[in-house]
Amino acid sequence: KMTYAVDIVIVNWNAGDALVQCVTSIAENTANLVRRIIIVDNASSDGSIEALPQISGIELVIIRNPENRGFSVACNQGAIRSSSDYLLFLNPDTLLKTNSLAPAVAFISNSQHARIGVVGVRLLDERGRTQRSCARFPTAAALLGQAAGFDRLFPRFFPSHFLRDWDHEDTRPVDQVMGAFLLIRRSLFKEIGGFDERFFVYYEDVDLCLRVHQYGFQVVHLAYAFAVHHGCGTTARIPDTRLFLLWRSRLLYAAKHFSSLGFISAIFATLVAEPMVRVGYALARRQPVEALAVGRAYVRMILSLLPQLGVLFSFLRRYNHPPSGL
Repeated sequence: KMTYAVDIVIVNWNAGDALVQCVTSIAENTANLVRRIIIVDNASSDGSIEALPQISGIELVIIRNPENRGFSVACNQGAIRSSSDYLLFLNPDTLLKTNSLAPAVAFISNSQHARIGVVGVRLLDERGRTQRSCARFPTAAALLGQAAGFDRLFPRFFPSHFLRDWDHEDTRPVDQVMGAFLLIRRSLFKEIGGFDERFFVYYEDVDLCLRVHQYGFQVVHLAYAFAVHHGCGTTARIPDTRLFLLWRSRLLYAAKHFSSLGFISAIFATLVAEPMVRVGYALARRQPVEALAVGRAYVRMILSLLPQLGVLFSFLRRYNHPPSGL
């Protein structure tokens, strides 16, 4: 029987009662698999840390950051405090069930699966419906199609980022699993340098899975293990900031992994095509508040790039280097 195989890292930023429910679900449904839960709190002000329940049999480690240091930095902070064979990065808006973690650990620890580095499980919404949570690695052409909305109009020619054309009901290797439930070998996580801390939030899981592939390991979606994922989490309350952070991380990913021409295409998709489509769609649905949120995100994005617009290729060189190790 497997014992104490996993340390769980949860990054919290004002997750409220969702964090309490998440930790409770771990304590109730992981049956001696978890050694410790490491919660890295990014300067929450909602009392979510103070509301955490007392749990027995699992060490609870709290790391409090004086400011919001972002998801990637916080994940790496938590990983440093781990010592088990496997690390589970878990969003606070996710609930574990009895068949969430045990099948995933059994699968990745099977001697026949030595080249499987990351495992994700099937994520269900509150109604029990399967979420399309696995994704393709981005390309410049795909980003252009998605920014213009062509992935929804012409899915045969412009693939979506998430694998919407697959029901997620069979186990298979994939490019990327969502960071809401990402089980990884701790030794591999250290070897590839952990999360790239330049990603504040968004695309950090895509970048991590790409590097896992580059190191010769597979990423697998496990269909017979389940967890409940509410989605969006705390960023849903700040749509303009959420969109700004998404755009910024997308350009960072493109600068790191695309060619110069691909990066220029990503800039066009992010700063021209997508804002126009989003604003037009919002106005067509008579949602001026949504259109204003896009506008605010766009202004923040332009202001953040102004110092670098005149030195495009220096910008490319600056970001196109390996992430620092743990």
